[in-house]
Amino acid sequence: MKITKYPLVIAFGLLVSLTACEIERIPETQISDPSFWRSESDLRNATNYLYTFLPAPTTEDVWSDDAFGTSANNISDGSRQAPSTANDYNDPYKIIRAANNIMEKAPTVPVTEDVYNRYIAEARFFRAWAYVQLFQKYGAVPLILKTLQEDSPELNAPAASRDEVMDAIYSDLDYASTLLPTPTQLGSADYGRVSNTAAMALKARIALFEGTRSKFHNYGEPAKHLTIARDAAKAVIDSQEHSLFGSYFDLFQYAGEGRQNRENILVKQFGISVAEQVANHNFSRIIETGALNGTKSLVDSYLMKDGLPIAQSPAYQAPNASYEVYAGRDERLAATFFKQGDAFISNAGYTVPPLQFHKTGFGTRKYFDRTDWSNQRSFIDRSIIRYAEVLLIYAEATFELQGSISDEDLGLTINSLRQRAGVAELTNSFVAEHGLDMRDEIRRERRVELAMEGFRYWDIMRWKIAENVLVKPVLGMYYFQGEFNTNVAVQLDPEGYLLLQDAEFLSFDPGRDYLWPFPINELGLNPGLSQNPNW
Repeated sequence: MKITKYPLVIAFGLLVSLTACEIERIPETQISDPSFWRSESDLRNATNYLYTFLPAPTTEDVWSDDAFGTSANNISDGSRQAPSTANDYNDPYKIIRAANNIMEKAPTVPVTEDVYNRYIAEARFFRAWAYVQLFQKYGAVPLILKTLQEDSPELNAPAASRDEVMDAIYSDLDYASTLLPTPTQLGSADYGRVSNTAAMALKARIALFEGTRSKFHNYGEPAKHLTIARDAAKAVIDSQEHSLFGSYFDLFQYAGEGRQNRENILVKQFGISVAEQVANHNFSRIIETGALNGTKSLVDSYLMKDGLPIAQSPAYQAPNASYEVYAGRDERLAATFFKQGDAFISNAGYTVPPLQFHKTGFGTRKYFDRTDWSNQRSFIDRSIIRYAEVLLIYAEATFELQGSISDEDLGLTINSLRQRAGVAELTNSFVAEHGLDMRDEIRRERRVELAMEGFRYWDIMRWKIAENVLVKPVLGMYYFQGEFNTNVAVQLDPEGYLLLQDAEFLSFDPGRDYLWPFPINELGLNPGLSQNPNW
């Protein structure tokens, strides 16, 4: 049963068991000899290489106002400089090169048209995936749609325009969504491989990014991209291939793995057990030692169960102890952060926040497993695209296009998530009655549903609010006297909250920091590439 549950992981095992030379050959243009490109198995193994680039659980939220690690982060505090090299730039081009190579070599493989189309579609999905990663960070980038030789003129080409990159992404994802199997067709046997709904969902994600970014940064055609985002998200919804998983907490545990969890659209698969491991991560140790801790800003955004913010709800009472922070709140809060009684690194479980590690007082629970912590390796799959995000995309794109959203669409999207979280429904009358703002509530829902999953930084970039939120003091939990370890030196703000970084040490340059700097070495290698503004 374990073997059939993780077919793609087993395929990875076959791939990484090749010699080092063979692994290096897979993404390179020199895979031209007939001794490799001879069968469907070769084509599948070449495509499997692309899956190795899917990300493990991430601490990237420390770039934003949602999280703080063990020390200040130079992206969130504005102190970084242009690097000489960067995997964030180079790795996507490795994917692109490998995908282009598969597309060029696949016609020589003696397979049926259906098999050929399937793997070309996978390659085009991953090429789009790579350009999405580049586009979010750098904006306009060199567009390479074929394998290059040492004398290829494209090596010295300038960056393509934002529109050209987006058109290429859309083209690849449209092709992939047409020819990839549905999740039902993949079934358990091929669980973990990309499906047509993964292509639709990725298209919706990047279209929402560019649609809202162009709207709030005042350029381009926002309505075009927002319409694409809305329609792609609705196509996933209408496919009826996906639904929300019953337990929010279990989404990020072993209980949420496999085909039985229809919320997952794309996952990064890992091994099976210590005895049968192919790939693993160590996220339980990473978060236990404090690499990803929630901020007061994020925690304050979680509603009370009556659907009102803590500043408005009559049910809210100021806590007198750390565990009381979670009383009467959106259930996702307690599922996302450790509280008294939760399973932790000892049999006694979690007591009070260990401030030497969980410096904000809010240690992240997602992907933590005590047995994995003991073994110093974990095999919990990373959920990369899930149905909840698709619902949020549909709601936001609909609102930004129309300036409003119907109660029916709220019921389909936001309220489906709130029902799982034990929070009262959001309706237009509820917003009017309590003086709320619908855009703020849609954004709030996205923030808490996707907390600590690597979305917040890109959200504040596209909404053009980073210049406001990243310059505020970074605060944590209220310092409850007598509860915390007094041997840990802390700094407090005037109201008694843990102060991790004061505003005087934070900066954000809106003329520079909404794009990432190209690595210096890349500018030297390609004279046609210009550095992003003010770097």
